[in-house]
Amino acid sequence: MNRKEDMNIVIVGHVDHGKSTLMGRLLADTDSLPEGKLEQVKETCRRNSKPFEYAFLLDALKDEQSQGITIDTARCFFKTEKRDYIILDAPGHIEFLKNMITGASRAEAALLMIDAKEGVQENSRRHAYMLSMLGIHQIAVVINKMDLVDYDEAVYEKVKKEYLEFLAKINITPKFVLPVSSFMGENIVKKSDKMPWYDGMCVLEVLDCFECEEDSENQPFRMPVQDVYKFTQNGDDRRIVAGTIETGTVQPGQEVIFYPSGKRSHIKNIEVFNAEPVKVGKPNMAIGFTMVEQIYITRGELMCLAGEPAPKTSSRIAANIFWLGRKALTPGKMYHLKIGSAKVRVELESVKGVIDSSNLSSTEEKTAVGRNEVAECIFRTDKAIAFDTVKDIAGTSRFVIVDNYEIAGGGIITAALEDEEHEIREGAMLRNYRWEVGDVSLEERMEHYAQKPNLLILTGPEGTGKKKLAKMLERELMYCGRYVYYMGISSYLYGIGADTKKASVQDHTEQIRRFGEVANLLMDAGMILIVTATGLTQSDYKIMKTVVEQELEVIWVGNEMTTDISADMQLADKDYEKSIYRIKDMLKKIGAIFEA
Repeated sequence: MNRKEDMNIVIVGHVDHGKSTLMGRLLADTDSLPEGKLEQVKETCRRNSKPFEYAFLLDALKDEQSQGITIDTARCFFKTEKRDYIILDAPGHIEFLKNMITGASRAEAALLMIDAKEGVQENSRRHAYMLSMLGIHQIAVVINKMDLVDYDEAVYEKVKKEYLEFLAKINITPKFVLPVSSFMGENIVKKSDKMPWYDGMCVLEVLDCFECEEDSENQPFRMPVQDVYKFTQNGDDRRIVAGTIETGTVQPGQEVIFYPSGKRSHIKNIEVFNAEPVKVGKPNMAIGFTMVEQIYITRGELMCLAGEPAPKTSSRIAANIFWLGRKALTPGKMYHLKIGSAKVRVELESVKGVIDSSNLSSTEEKTAVGRNEVAECIFRTDKAIAFDTVKDIAGTSRFVIVDNYEIAGGGIITAALEDEEHEIREGAMLRNYRWEVGDVSLEERMEHYAQKPNLLILTGPEGTGKKKLAKMLERELMYCGRYVYYMGISSYLYGIGADTKKASVQDHTEQIRRFGEVANLLMDAGMILIVTATGLTQSDYKIMKTVVEQELEVIWVGNEMTTDISADMQLADKDYEKSIYRIKDMLKKIGAIFEA
């Protein structure tokens, strides 16, 4: 027996244009509801003297029913003879556009709902634009509430013409346009006799006519690393790399590469939790792997198969973004970018063009992106990320931007741009590929020393006492039983870096790169390394971060920040004991020092 196809469908549209009602109707009219659910909701409405609505079958939250709007993305599971569906009802209210993006991000096709009486609204246009940006081009326009306009063909044609003209401007050609009445059940699961002038398909037939995208199993293997779990009880010494497979398939014995680090290993076993063992990992599986060669990787890496097309890695990207933040997206401010399981700091480098999504007016003169605007932008992250472009693999091209702990925007990566660390990163990846691993793993060193390797960089202007602070910190950590070492920059410059003391940019870059390699070796030994350097810049930090595999913290010592480096802490107080206490507290909070 052949397994039926799976498909994710999202239903979007302006608030109160009938999305939840359509879903409720589909479930009710195909007997897909749990037994007695329909009668239960109708009885609840009767007792509360409230008119029954099919949307109440989905809108389970009390405040949603009282306000009559869908706040989060509801999911329902629905089957036809052809395939199994997950249908997502995305919020229509302007305040919940970010929730709509979340709901639509994994959809293969969409139903765009338009109220025949109200016509095309501002959010009708915005939602279409977001679907386009998310790479969803299989769209059916459903003109709903035809019962409110007496099933008038002229009204239908007017709304259809207006919306198709708008969609054409954003390069969307709907596969279907159909008139329905969700509440009355007209043209939902069977043809309606109320609209004899319409000879097309009903909603149920339209769904089955959507084409599944290229089978995700046939795409290159991609799995964002969610975490690495280490077991110790009952002699269990497994290290399990865990995540959810985005695309492709994988099985024991295959060689995998983790990006952006470039580290390689072979899969030993596939691990699943509370389920039957599997021999092949497939898309959408939450899964784990043990490795033959023990390598140190962390959350945020993208696991891929050797021999398949590699993802892009860069700290500069070109992207299309839809901005939802209350404050404009502006250059010079640091945000967080989340893609897959990776989270990095990001800054807007430049705006190539801005479009108002409600009327498609555009300008190339803006330097910031306002709320509900769409823009082509270039972003710069504080370290390299691994990703695909939207034309290659849509799922691993999608990202969100977080501002003050809130999702403020979402978008897709259209191109990888060359950054200044490109050659250094290629060298670090080759180093990782050729790395000779000893019999003592980094995890064993961490357990032995009760700490995680960390590079503490104390930087700032001259004369701020950073060397004295660094040496006092080294002594304090050593007395606390930590494996720690202080290395002044001159110790490096007059030793391994003696040939790079010239003033050229190339020599300075090589100084920082080589210093990073020395730090990386010491940290691989499990050490907390403390270094001091005067006036390091963000460019210096990015070079070092490209080379160093472990954690890196920047502490600015001094009253005034005189370079563009993004510091994790600023110490302006000459009270060294107080400063040491703050640094130790930071190390505990980030997990660099294990507490008993």
